[in-house]
Amino acid sequence: MIIGRLIGWLLIIIGLMLIGVEVLASLRAGEWAPQLLGQLWFEFDSNSLNFTQAIIQRYLLPALWDPVIVALLLWPAWVTFLVPGVVLSVLFRNRKDRFAPRKYLS
Repeated sequence: MIIGRLIGWLLIIIGLMLIGVEVLASLRAGEWAPQLLGQLWFEFDSNSLNFTQAIIQRYLLPALWDPVIVALLLWPAWVTFLVPGVVLSVLFRNRKDRFAPRKYLS
């Protein structure tokens, strides 16, 4: 339970940092400059991106790369981190006191 929350919060923090990077790049450029996931991955490690493409197209399912994964790589990078982070945080939230009666100070 706590591992899911930690991963969720880590993804949320990375997503918020990527929003900040995108806003700063847009302000510097004078127009909206989205940081795409594929661009970020290519700048981080282009060899692993090429390797992943080769593995998927040769050994898994060639049709999976072009319509599905290419579409994901064209999304803004912050979306691909922030949305799963929020989903994990909601799924793994602490629920033990959810329906317990609340004690208020009087």
